[in-house]
Amino acid sequence: MDYPNTFICAGSDFSTFTHFVPAPYMRRSFTLTRKPRGCRLWVTGLGFYRVWVNGKEITKGLLAPYISNPDQLVYFDRYDIAPYLTAGENVLGFQLGNGMQNAPGGTVWDFQKAPWRGAPKLCFALDQGRRRLLESDTFVKTAPSPVLFDDLRCGVHYDARKEIPGWNRPGFDDSGWADAQIAPAPKGQKRLCVAPPVRPTGRVLRPVSVKPAGIRPGMEPHRLVRDIPGDAEMSRTGLLFDFGENNAGYCRLKIKGEPGQKIELQFAEFETNGDIDYTNINFYPDGFAQRDVYYCGGEEEVFEPPFTYHGFRYCLVSGLYPEQVTHDALTYVICSSDQAVTGGFRCSDETANTLYEMAERSDRANFFYFPTDCPHREKNGWTGDAALSAQHMLMTIDCEKSNLEWMRCIRAAQKPDGSIPSIVPTDEWGYPGCGPAWDAVITEVPFMTWLYTGNRRILKENAAAIDRYLRYAAAKRNAEGLVDYGLGDWCPVGGQQKVCTEYTCSVSLMMSAFTASRIFHILSQTKRRGDAATLALELSAAIRRKYIDSDRCVAESGCQSAQAMAIRSGLFTPRECGAARRYLVQSIHENGDFLDVGILGARSLFHALTQAGEADLAYHMITRPEYPSYGHFIDVGLTALPESFEVGSGHTDNASANHHMFGDIKGWFISDVAGLNWGGMLTGYNEPPCLFVQPQFIKKLTFAEAWFRSPVGELGVKWERRSDAILLTVTAPMDLCVKVCLPAGWRLKEPAPEYGGFIAVAEPDN
Repeated sequence: MDYPNTFICAGSDFSTFTHFVPAPYMRRSFTLTRKPRGCRLWVTGLGFYRVWVNGKEITKGLLAPYISNPDQLVYFDRYDIAPYLTAGENVLGFQLGNGMQNAPGGTVWDFQKAPWRGAPKLCFALDQGRRRLLESDTFVKTAPSPVLFDDLRCGVHYDARKEIPGWNRPGFDDSGWADAQIAPAPKGQKRLCVAPPVRPTGRVLRPVSVKPAGIRPGMEPHRLVRDIPGDAEMSRTGLLFDFGENNAGYCRLKIKGEPGQKIELQFAEFETNGDIDYTNINFYPDGFAQRDVYYCGGEEEVFEPPFTYHGFRYCLVSGLYPEQVTHDALTYVICSSDQAVTGGFRCSDETANTLYEMAERSDRANFFYFPTDCPHREKNGWTGDAALSAQHMLMTIDCEKSNLEWMRCIRAAQKPDGSIPSIVPTDEWGYPGCGPAWDAVITEVPFMTWLYTGNRRILKENAAAIDRYLRYAAAKRNAEGLVDYGLGDWCPVGGQQKVCTEYTCSVSLMMSAFTASRIFHILSQTKRRGDAATLALELSAAIRRKYIDSDRCVAESGCQSAQAMAIRSGLFTPRECGAARRYLVQSIHENGDFLDVGILGARSLFHALTQAGEADLAYHMITRPEYPSYGHFIDVGLTALPESFEVGSGHTDNASANHHMFGDIKGWFISDVAGLNWGGMLTGYNEPPCLFVQPQFIKKLTFAEAWFRSPVGELGVKWERRSDAILLTVTAPMDLCVKVCLPAGWRLKEPAPEYGGFIAVAEPDN
């Protein structure tokens, strides 16, 4: 059956920061002679929708159907609604939110200028078998809903006094409602959304403390929203609810209030001097930085804001009477894309366990249909963040379908010249991107998805886009054969990059070209493989000519990022590798064994140290409590991984405390510490897969273990100290190839089998 084509709206008026237009209710009544056996509802709401059948809400999740550029892709959902239908009158009820169709909260990224901007619109159809029973039309009735204002980033204003009892049920008199209007159809290709929905995870947090507080002064709106008036009526004192954890979702308010009683919920990551602090969420006018406003209807009420979510640990609640501050007055509903857990890690050191949990929390809190950069300030799909995190996310999260869907959006956003923007979705903001390290999403997400799921489809679908991008990037080389555009080693320790962007951009593009050549080899696309490999080799040679001192075995400035990236990417020859690794280790010692990297260096440093036989040094750098380190995040009270090592350090910084781009330590714990290194098909691309068991027996640990639900079955590696020996337990299917590589100075007491799981003893190699 074809997708429906008719889009309808309540009117052409749409919300702004200074002019609120309520989210529309839409209602369509129809009659059936008998209860049907099968009936499918196709529906999209631009930006978001909620749907009821005879008063029963069946919406798949929080932000249905998806978050996309509607001039590129329009996503539909499909429901079997036969169980909710009856003989006689039936009613389809809808409520529409702004979403990406009208995003005033996206002003900093020019979403308010998007050509598709307008009032929310709806398109639906009801099919029985091959017969279309009805489709969206002007017989749909519409009226304003209690949602006075809604924005994906800013929050929701809701007036319970304006609720309309029974509006979505049969028998309701809608004669006073207006007729829906035909709306212009979006330009995007229609698609059925297959990405997992965004839903509550099942975790609900209660506050660990409640105390009187105010709002920290000093919030300065970004220059692009500075002239937009804030909410002059917002309260600046109330009760500060601390939920003890920085995550993503919304607050559920339970209250018996007086009619018109105004309750304000202001969300933030930080508390400063006893007050809530949202000075780092400055992309909005004051009063619109993650704030929900609720007007009571006068009954026992539960408020859960639609069409938005927030990233926060703290909520300042204004307007509650003392008797309304009950045990369950305010709870934190954690949300994320509904994706299964596929892996995990645990060891004997609670610092490492806590850091793993923080990284996992940041991954989940930043996965709402696709990887975002933060759940509070931006909610944008930054390509560079996703490229950095693709591998470690796939180690523990089933994001295969989500990656497939988002890569479609990335391909749709790609310009004819091959360039891709730095955020997806977008309109025109973010072109031509932030450089090769960000553009690496075009190769990294497909390749890692294939590696960890075995899905070749994502490689096939993106092959042409990868080839087009490489041609675009190759044409940007300068006279020395290098590239220098976009950002470099972003968010470095101390705020100052130690490595030049020409080096990081060229190395990043070289690695993308190498990955592309692998992808084309897997797909047997010989010409494209050759072109990608040639580009990679040419870049490698150009980088070596300018930036590799082969006598000293030093890359660029010799800083940690430069040296680690060169080691990890294979820029040193086999003859140079030993000296290059020793130089890296020596430079770290000279820096007091502290890390000194940005996001690109952090992705390479600890793996490079493992290659150098210095996993204990890497572990110490990660877990030590002093700044700069990951352990310092715990020491200053953070509960997720931040955007910068400066967060909580006492240094001036306006960054987020919930990002995933520094989360590769999660993958390092799994692959290097525990030693579960899923090689997938890398042994020969089209040959049977293999598990590489490569543990590092960290001196501080008594045991470490990891597991992964691979495409061929459950995998696990655990090692634990037994006196002077190590008991090594490997779980794997009987027919899976297993290769064991122990750290220098260790050997297996008895040879391990080549296939399947086993229990073995490792002992010092005397």
